[in-house]
Amino acid sequence: MSQTVTISDALYARLEKTARQHGFQTVEQLIESWQASEDELRLRRLAVQRIDTVREHVADGYGLQPESTELLREDRA
Repeated sequence: MSQTVTISDALYARLEKTARQHGFQTVEQLIESWQASEDELRLRRLAVQRIDTVREHVADGYGLQPESTELLREDRA
């Protein structure tokens, strides 16, 4: 199903210019790219929330874990 959106000529011209600058042939491709980026950002934020939840759960059960970077450097040396 297709929808029609009415926007000003000036805005459409800016969108066309932006689309070309990003290598797209149409404004529709530009908008689809923006939407895909938004979807990816939403999924990344959800993943970070899940990681934070797991980190909190581990900290509650086992306490805060020490930073291991220095220990790894010592082992390598």
